[in-house]
Amino acid sequence: MDALLAFLTSPIFGTPGWFWLAFLVLIITLLVLDLGVLHRDQHEIEMRESLLLYSGYFSVGVAFGGWIWWQLGGTKAMEYYTGFLVEQSLSMDNVFVMAMILGYFNIPRKYQHRVLFWGILGVIVLRAIMIGLGTALVQQF
Repeated sequence: MDALLAFLTSPIFGTPGWFWLAFLVLIITLLVLDLGVLHRDQHEIEMRESLLLYSGYFSVGVAFGGWIWWQLGGTKAMEYYTGFLVEQSLSMDNVFVMAMILGYFNIPRKYQHRVLFWGILGVIVLRAIMIGLGTALVQQF
């Protein structure tokens, strides 16, 4: 029990372990919700459904920033919101590239969500690894 308490209170990359654990639980919950509940069946996603899903996930991101503000203060929240908005703007070129790839390989519209989901999940995992390695490298110097 002492080891668990030490982990939850010790800083990992400058942030308490409990915060990282809460973030991981949120991500896993959203993945289960997306794959297991919202998109259990293969169907063509219409514009309205796509906009609703985007709005929902965008709202989760904004709410998470509010939680950061409440837990860690305004400076950390502004850092988060800056990264969040930069990521939102830079992801638009990814949408264009993925649309070109899906068109080139003639992926049927009803399967495009699944292909995009796993592709984006792979990008997130690789990006997390690179950020973790970069952070560890920066902390060494």
